[in-house]
Amino acid sequence: METIPESSTARKRRRDEENVPESEDNDEALPLEQSLTFSDTLVALRIMRAQFPQIEKVSVQPFVLRSQLYSSVKDRTQVDRELEVRLLRRDKVLRIFKLNTGQDDHAIMFMDDYLHQIERIIKRMESKKQDELPVFEWFKTHVITSKLEPSIEHEELWTLLSFVGKVTDEHISLLINAGLLENMVDGLQSVLVLTMPFTFQTRQLIDPNMYWFAIPNIGSLLKGLSQGRKELLSFLNRRRYKEMMLAPLEKKRLRLSPLDMRFHLRDLIGSGHVKTVHTPSGLVVRVSKD
Repeated sequence: METIPESSTARKRRRDEENVPESEDNDEALPLEQSLTFSDTLVALRIMRAQFPQIEKVSVQPFVLRSQLYSSVKDRTQVDRELEVRLLRRDKVLRIFKLNTGQDDHAIMFMDDYLHQIERIIKRMESKKQDELPVFEWFKTHVITSKLEPSIEHEELWTLLSFVGKVTDEHISLLINAGLLENMVDGLQSVLVLTMPFTFQTRQLIDPNMYWFAIPNIGSLLKGLSQGRKELLSFLNRRRYKEMMLAPLEKKRLRLSPLDMRFHLRDLIGSGHVKTVHTPSGLVVRVSKD
């Protein structure tokens, strides 16, 4: 973080905090300015989980973006090491998911929350697929406990599920339709396809033998994540100095995202799109230079 002295710019900034409506969120969580940085990755995860926005009509357990951790624990190497070595592989208290946002986004969810999400799916499907429901228990007990990476090959998935039952294609389809798995799209293996009339189009290859582990019902939040990022950056870029005091900014409400301002601020700070600057009046959020 940088430190700059008080100026007429800062005084004008405090007077000019309009254009985005105030949030109606009245939770009693600490302001972001008082809970922005932590020294421990697990502490940061638990606090951000507790601050996950309450969203109506969206049945998704709390998750934290890896970029948000980067905004709160300054040593990124420490974050990655604690996530992969201690919390994921040794303690197995969380899972990491690759998000289908078109960017290198990863979500972190506590294992207990993920298992609770699966239980919700089972209850929702109890009246529909009675004969195939056991696959969810097989998935819980033999797949997610032994396969810790964010993706899995079809053959390995089949083998793990087969430890406790006779697997069919319908079982795999049920896991995909429930949102627990999705086909992997390898953007690095895009190809040029010749189409009529003699033009080239880029298409992504879908590997039918690989799956991403996924968070069910997250689709609307991913759309809100992308739109909220654009809306917040657009708002800051329209301001004269491309900045705003953190305290009033945190209270604003985004129109295009169900996720709250605090969620998006942590994300954009951690990804480097914006930065915080210390001033005598408090923290300022400023768009990073290209």
